[in-house]
Amino acid sequence: MAKIIIFGAGQIGAAIALDLIENNSITCVDVNRKALEKITKLNSKIETTVFDLQQKKDYSELTKEFDLVINAVSGFIGFETLKRTLIAGKNVVDASFFPENCFDLHHLAKKNEVYAVVDCGVAPGMDNIILGYLDTKMEVTKFECLVGGLPTKRIWPFNFKTLFSPIDVIQEYTRPVRYIENGDVVEKAALSDCELMDIKRVGTLEAFNTDGLRTLIKTMEHIPSMKEKTLRYPGHCEYIQVLRDSGFFSNTPLELKGVEFSPLEVTARILQDNWMLSNNEEEFTVVRTTIEGDEKGKNKRYIYRMLDKTEKGFTHSSMARTNGYTATAVATFLMQNKIEPGICAPETFGALDGAYKFVINYLEERGVHYRIEETTLS
Repeated sequence: MAKIIIFGAGQIGAAIALDLIENNSITCVDVNRKALEKITKLNSKIETTVFDLQQKKDYSELTKEFDLVINAVSGFIGFETLKRTLIAGKNVVDASFFPENCFDLHHLAKKNEVYAVVDCGVAPGMDNIILGYLDTKMEVTKFECLVGGLPTKRIWPFNFKTLFSPIDVIQEYTRPVRYIENGDVVEKAALSDCELMDIKRVGTLEAFNTDGLRTLIKTMEHIPSMKEKTLRYPGHCEYIQVLRDSGFFSNTPLELKGVEFSPLEVTARILQDNWMLSNNEEEFTVVRTTIEGDEKGKNKRYIYRMLDKTEKGFTHSSMARTNGYTATAVATFLMQNKIEPGICAPETFGALDGAYKFVINYLEERGVHYRIEETTLS
């Protein structure tokens, strides 16, 4: 039985805790006492600690008794939280999806002889694991990932709900996009190249550029075509562009009646009530990952499809389960297998012997199903 400490008691952190508690000793950490109380009501075996991860810089005492840390805090504090954990000398599975470059912490992790497997979610995360695995089997020439988490019921104007903080989502909508075309890195604005896509078992959604390749830009530079797009209901992209281009996402302070404020912080606070997913709200997660290349002299295409919906009997939302269970699958694998110190991208993890099949089977056992289509193109 491993001793695991989870940073963050939001919906993803709660899903992680409940999934791991049967075979491990689990402690959840958060500054929000009410969030921790919700988790203990679901399972009294889970221990909790009130701790301000953002304000307190030394995690050594907090983490000293634990075998593994799972970082499930909001993205805007994720990098610093991971850094402090590595300084404390602890191995990490990271599901915070911070915007900073994770490889900036590689030497720190190696120096302290610990590892951090980053971006352990749906996408980034599971799509990277799939690519890492297939990259060991074939000469990949194309990678495309379409991913979205959406409410079943559309509510105007945004037709959107999420369990991530509005600040994290807004960063996704404002951070410049990098993708690979003809072997070159192309940079465009987020929300660009919006197009309508027919998604099986869902219908018509719009897909637009977001900076979702992340670690793949560095680790898979040999692949000549790579792109990631976010899926939303039609019309969402235009509403977001209006807000962005009108300055609502700006960090530049404004003054009104002698009071200085950040447009971004005000907008995020307003959108929090509009966007945050409630516990009983029906929603779904949809992914379509396409990988093409040469496999033993044949031009092959693999399409991985995942559609997961909130259903009666599930304690957690689809977004929480599909992201959280990817992290718990990685954590469980690491409790049984050793990896080298340093920052480990999910695609690097996926290339490890047995890792891909372990994660696929782990998710399958928990009701998260990936349908695989294999086609010989020529």
